[in-house]
Amino acid sequence: MNWDTERIRALRRYLGVTQTELADVLGARQQTISEWETGMYKPRGPSATLLTIIAERAGFEYRENRQEQDKE
Repeated sequence: MNWDTERIRALRRYLGVTQTELADVLGARQQTISEWETGMYKPRGPSATLLTIIAERAGFEYRENRQEQDKE
C-alpha cells in the first residue's frame, strides 16, 4: 500500500484516534505522525508494514479518486 499524506490521515480518522494515539500503537512519536500527514516524510519499512496491517484488520478501504466515491 502506498502511504501518502491523505491515506495516513484517512486511516487515522477512520480509526477515530489522535496522532498521539496512533503513534502509541506504532511505537512512534506524535511528531512522526504529523510529519507523515504533512508530507515531510513517508513511512518506511516496519512503520509502513504496521500501517498496512492495522488498515487491513480494521477493514479500512481508501479510494484515491474522489469521483469514484461520488458515484456511489
